[in-house]
Amino acid sequence: MLGIAAAVLFFIAFLLNAADIATNDVLSSTNLMLIGLAALALHVAGIGGTRPARGWGRRR
Repeated sequence: MLGIAAAVLFFIAFLLNAADIATNDVLSSTNLMLIGLAALALHVAGIGGTRPARGWGRRR
């Protein structure tokens, strides 16, 4: 899920940069790119994905 969010943020940052749209400092294309990178890093780390299988780590 975070990978999809990162892709959307990268696309929005690209559109803002390509169209040369002036926005305030909070919604700049650089800030959106950095938020996208953070979401991508969390996705690669395994956070925000599916829940672990039931009984993981439990042996019988």
